[in-house]
Amino acid sequence: MTRTALITGASSGIGRATAVALAQAGFQLVITGRRLERLDALARELVSTPVHLLTFDVRDRAATEAAIGSLPTAFQQIDVLINSAGGAHGLGPVQDGDPADWDFMLDSNVKGLLNVSRAIMPGMIARQQGHIVNIGSLAGHETYANGNVYCASKAAVAALTKGMRMDLLPHGIRVAEVNPGAVETEFSQVRFKGDVQRASAVYQGYQPLSAQDVAEVIQFMVTRPPHVNIAEVLLLPRAQASAYQFKRD
Repeated sequence: MTRTALITGASSGIGRATAVALAQAGFQLVITGRRLERLDALARELVSTPVHLLTFDVRDRAATEAAIGSLPTAFQQIDVLINSAGGAHGLGPVQDGDPADWDFMLDSNVKGLLNVSRAIMPGMIARQQGHIVNIGSLAGHETYANGNVYCASKAAVAALTKGMRMDLLPHGIRVAEVNPGAVETEFSQVRFKGDVQRASAVYQGYQPLSAQDVAEVIQFMVTRPPHVNIAEVLLLPRAQASAYQFKRD
């Protein structure tokens, strides 16, 4: 029987790469995001995979519940949930922070994860099986200067993942977290609000991870036998030892 995976944030970065990797592993997909044109392009790329598109903002609980509630019968049983939507806005001292940036990060990275999971978990509980993978970050385990609210939001993801694993244990649901270090995606362009030069400098002098590197790990995790849960992965490029320590050329 074909399994169904729902991936948030599938319009770019790790979410998009994960959709490709899971399609290659034989999953049918529900891909979600805010940018319909990008989701359409991804669906056309995955021409041999059954794909259903949902466009909504994970920060909007009502829209999230409505979108997931609209799934056609063939896609309603979500076997694997990948909570990938989110991001960082800004990098600076907390006393200079923009409250709009704080709201975006907390609403996307924390509340968005909760909104989507809340809509999916009842079905998994009813079937007494399922697999949830939350995309965390090294930043959730090592706070760095000027990262304040972003680091806090990813620390919340780490705590939520552990709590979800405990609460869902009686229902046979696996819960896991992947914590990447430096990954070259649109992440830094979003953080620096379109400043391409500043974003590219983050990855200069070493080889960062790619979104595909992370997606391959996720694919491995969700294709393990049902009794195996790879509960937490820390994934770094060889040139990175901590949140702030790199070997650059």
